[in-house]
Amino acid sequence: MRFTRGRHSPIVSDKTSNSKNPVALRTLLDRYIFTELLSPFGLSLGALCFVMLTRELLRLVELLVSKGVGLWAVLKVVAMLLPSGLVLTLPIAGLIASITAFGRLSFDKELVAMRAAGLSLFRLSQPVFLFAVAVFTLTLVLSQWGQPWSSLNLKKVALNLLKDQLVLALERGTFNEPIPHMMIYVPDGEYGRPANGIFVSDERAAEGPRVIVAEQYHVFMDQANDQVALRLVNGVIHSRPDQIDQYRQISFSSYDLKLNLSQSSYSGTEERPSYEDIMAQLAQSGGKDSSALRRLMEYYKDLAFPTASLVFCLLGVPVGIVSKRSGRIGGFAVGVFIVILFYVLNVACDFLVTAVILPPFAGAWLPNIIFVFFTVFLFFKMSRQ
Repeated sequence: MRFTRGRHSPIVSDKTSNSKNPVALRTLLDRYIFTELLSPFGLSLGALCFVMLTRELLRLVELLVSKGVGLWAVLKVVAMLLPSGLVLTLPIAGLIASITAFGRLSFDKELVAMRAAGLSLFRLSQPVFLFAVAVFTLTLVLSQWGQPWSSLNLKKVALNLLKDQLVLALERGTFNEPIPHMMIYVPDGEYGRPANGIFVSDERAAEGPRVIVAEQYHVFMDQANDQVALRLVNGVIHSRPDQIDQYRQISFSSYDLKLNLSQSSYSGTEERPSYEDIMAQLAQSGGKDSSALRRLMEYYKDLAFPTASLVFCLLGVPVGIVSKRSGRIGGFAVGVFIVILFYVLNVACDFLVTAVILPPFAGAWLPNIIFVFFTVFLFFKMSRQ
């Protein structure tokens, strides 16, 4: 018996390798199947990461082109965003890789030849299991340590970006809007003399707009409070109270106009409360606080979601055999459909948890349990064929 696919395919002979050295044959097939997984995994991971970061990339390109922010700062933001994107895309890429690899092996009849050599479907899935463990480990590390690290560093990068954007946006002689609901005007300086004065229209406050005029200004960062500020010197604040016929004027020698990091498009993710705070909130509400229940389920999903990568990679083996004629594009489509189904199950579990029908632990792990049973069922069905 002999089967080939190009120059990289293994060659199996029932008179040589199969009879004299079956261990070497199995090792060769393991490497071959593992290699088959790498190419679709890399391609799908790159495509999914690009789609996941498209929105942020467009905004970063806008900063790079129109605002003059440095390329190094933009690359640092991309690096900070990657861990969160990889946590979502690694399990999907593993699923697509296993579907594509075993769909190709089945379509080219190589899987039939391997099983005719005495290798069961479970034995052929061993390299897929090792691949799944690698994907699971990487996803777990990124979710537990990569995301918190990137969130903290993204705040620092966002502060620098917001400061650079504010400084660059204050073009002299024109009205500038460096952040929403704030208009700033800096006059041109006379020939041979530095420019003085600044005009600020601040409409961020709900109680009413303010107009601020000052003689001098400079930009500084308050990293302790995640804020960028304009320090205004020798100026006046004009405001109007709630009554339409009233007017207020306040003079100052130094005034800090602060801009929260949340106003930046590149602020870090919101810090979630600790496990103890969530349990205390649930105890106060009698276990019926929907936001606390959802937060608690997110803690359980920190392990449940990386575990889904194990299930996805193994599920791709029987699904790839069933959809063997779909090719790489078809494998991608089947993988996306399975992920959508998994997402729908998660949304349904979220609703059941917030409605106090399911406990948070069950809501986090129920989609994985359903997919495990489905994977085992397909494995036994395909192994009997």
